[in-house]
Amino acid sequence: MIAKRETWNYAQSTGVWVGKYRNSHNLLHWHYDCELLYVEKGSIDVFCERRTHTLTVGDALLVDSETVHYMQAREKGTVLIVIVFDYNIVKPYFGETHLASPKLSLKYPIPEIYQALRTCLLSRTPFSGADAAAEILHLMAEIFRSEPIVERPETDSARSLKRLLEDVNARYGEYTFEGGAAFMNMSDAYFSRFFHASTGITFSQYLNYVRTDNAIRMLKEGGRTVTEVSDLCGFGTVRSFNRVLKSLTGHTPRDLPRDFVLDEKFSYPSEESFNPTLYDCELIESGE
Repeated sequence: MIAKRETWNYAQSTGVWVGKYRNSHNLLHWHYDCELLYVEKGSIDVFCERRTHTLTVGDALLVDSETVHYMQAREKGTVLIVIVFDYNIVKPYFGETHLASPKLSLKYPIPEIYQALRTCLLSRTPFSGADAAAEILHLMAEIFRSEPIVERPETDSARSLKRLLEDVNARYGEYTFEGGAAFMNMSDAYFSRFFHASTGITFSQYLNYVRTDNAIRMLKEGGRTVTEVSDLCGFGTVRSFNRVLKSLTGHTPRDLPRDFVLDEKFSYPSEESFNPTLYDCELIESGE
């Protein structure tokens, strides 16, 4: 998933979405919605608010509105409960209040609430949206009453970072590290430290992912040679394109499967450590 603003389309304008994923992986992204994660099986690393949080069975984490984040399952078979909801459901009550840590320190009946929300959403009654929103508000009120909270206004640098991520997505073929530093009005050294601290990966790693994602799309569309795709996506040489594509997908441009999808899966292994089982993120159920 490219690090840009993700827009959720809720069924019947309910403002709530629920689902379970197996082997969750995604790249940097952000959205105005809030996202509650709960590990049902296995373990997962979630990069959120400038640090990596390791979640095991029974752990939960709340990704606040407009927070850049990504996640990667630590072991095959990890199952993650995901509850996404419109920030406007809680905004009138919480305002600029945030949790001191996104990882929840106490236990909450999230699996039971997930099942209640899924049943509610699948019922598709005229009041299912209101019922789901009320369930979310009740849970969030309990969490915010029980967890340490802080006032944390967004900084100019955080706002600029989100604009940079969207700019890279639009102009990936011509982007450079120096261009990113200039966009942020930072020195090269400071930008390097800032981007890594804010996202958990280097700017070059992220740029290569965006280029690869678009290169895969172009290869699937056909009509262009590998050299043309390499040039359009900003790799410079076919050799560089081959190396980056192999490191992220395990394939060369010539043997890339027609149905290969990179969008929801992110890892940055070396060629020696590549493990194809990392690329099997799967939505196993939802409330739609």
